[in-house]
Amino acid sequence: MHNGRMKNIETAKDFKGTLKKLIHYISKYKLSLLLVIIFTIGGTVLSIFGPRILGNATTILFEGVVSKINGGPGIDFSKVGEILLFLLFLYIISALFSYIQGFLMSGVTQRLTYRVRKEISEKINRMPIGYFESKTHGEVLSVVTNDVDTLSQNLDQSATQLVSSVATLIGIFIMMLTINISMTLVTLLVIPFSILFVAIIAKNSQKYFKEQQSYLGHVNGEVEEMYAGHDVIRVFNAEDKMIASFEEDNNVLYKTAWKSQFLSGLMMPIMNFIGNISYVIVAIMGAYQAIKGRITVGNIQSFIQYSKNFTHPISQMAQVSNMIQGMIAASERVFAFLDSEEEVQNVTNAVTIDNIKGNVEFKNVSFGYNENKIIIHNFSAKIKHGQKIAIVGPTGAGKTTVVKLLMHFYNVNNGKILIDGNDINAFDLRDYRRLFGMVLQDTWLFNGSILENIRYGRLDASDDEVIEACKMAHVHHFIQTLPEAYNMEINEETNNISGGQKQLLTIARAILADPKILILDEATSSVDTRTEILIQKAMDELMKNRTSFIIAHRLSTIKNADLILVMNDGDIIEQGTHDELLKQNGFYANLYNSQFEKIEA
Repeated sequence: MHNGRMKNIETAKDFKGTLKKLIHYISKYKLSLLLVIIFTIGGTVLSIFGPRILGNATTILFEGVVSKINGGPGIDFSKVGEILLFLLFLYIISALFSYIQGFLMSGVTQRLTYRVRKEISEKINRMPIGYFESKTHGEVLSVVTNDVDTLSQNLDQSATQLVSSVATLIGIFIMMLTINISMTLVTLLVIPFSILFVAIIAKNSQKYFKEQQSYLGHVNGEVEEMYAGHDVIRVFNAEDKMIASFEEDNNVLYKTAWKSQFLSGLMMPIMNFIGNISYVIVAIMGAYQAIKGRITVGNIQSFIQYSKNFTHPISQMAQVSNMIQGMIAASERVFAFLDSEEEVQNVTNAVTIDNIKGNVEFKNVSFGYNENKIIIHNFSAKIKHGQKIAIVGPTGAGKTTVVKLLMHFYNVNNGKILIDGNDINAFDLRDYRRLFGMVLQDTWLFNGSILENIRYGRLDASDDEVIEACKMAHVHHFIQTLPEAYNMEINEETNNISGGQKQLLTIARAILADPKILILDEATSSVDTRTEILIQKAMDELMKNRTSFIIAHRLSTIKNADLILVMNDGDIIEQGTHDELLKQNGFYANLYNSQFEKIEA
């Protein structure tokens, strides 16, 4: 609840377990947290004395006025001034304490956020590819961004607000008791009624909040879909259909949001109404007791102020409770991410990669992403150093899976993969992957200069080595024609670099890395003929004296491969050179001829 509004609060599956982990996580900052608690309580207690002291000043003013009317000396302004100066001093000290606790708490939360993000960034590099393939990009990004932010912001606010609310509630209750017990009991009677009304409204509004969240997801999804495919929508004149679909979901969202916000909006007026009834009763009782001489006018004023503030910490604690629920739910996802199974990074007596040549053997390999559904059966192949191996076959044949197994993205179910006779599990993972270079069909360039993007292949490379790699990739001349040449920044708005030119940059990056084993996923499938020739020349330069695996979709590009592995349904059904396979007049020949016929057509 915030300003009389309720939110649909997400709850953790294991609240206690996650809370224990979080407490253990922040125990590193226990000294800072202890000081936060001390300064929070100190600032709260000092501010609580304010109404009582102000009430004393009111009493002096009232008695002074009465005294003046009766011919007495009147108001003692010097005493009133002393009280007000003392009150000002208390408020200044209270504000100073609040500033210190805010400064300390912000330091704790920011250090915690830095630590969590650092651990997540390190964790990402140790997690298996299978984890990311089982999650959407949005789910992973939500943990790294939204959940960490929720943890940080809610911890910053809830920790101090909880301590402050509890201290305020206890302090005000004690101060009210010291003024008048009977009026305190009347004030306490209001609380159950407030809780009852809040519970009734929450029960009725919660279902609408859930519907609101559900349809908000639908609406956001449609907006994202329409934005991403707006050109396709226009080509097929589907604007009216998409608008109608959006308006339908948007209308449901409007109705549920209106009901949820209206119901939650009733809370504050109802609580204010109940509170005002309490003030009226307190005022009547106070006036009666003042007439009887049992209480001073200043104490009545102090009590009314205390009773008015008495429900605030209760509302704050309800709000803090919601924040804590959200914080624990976010923490649960963060800890689940950090506790996820990792790849084995290092092994004892690891094989060094220094003298590896690049001989590869698949020995009776079987694999399935799901153990109950094996997609590669008893796969065997021997590849010698420097050979060009093409892997061909229809979609779903297992071509990419073979490469993923070779890269050690997944562990085989049965069999072995050997590099120069060594099981790939005998290498340290980071060392092992230094053996490989990859050029994928989808280019990946990050925000930064062209120089930085190419140097990503080998971070210690000199500028001259980068330029030499670009010359070998036949992209140096193009880079020279750009406004800032190698220092030109690449970002999402860069539109003067074509897809083929980006592909040449990734090839230059792979040349600079100088890998022992090369993996090429058809890099010329979506470029013009002239650029294809350039890319093919660059790839030929890249493949010199390297063991190369080429995932081929256009069979005309792999005629000169030393060995072609023809895959179907996870098995190698044919293997040999291009000419040998055509003579067999089998699966490969049919596949090749069908592509040739399409080209002729």
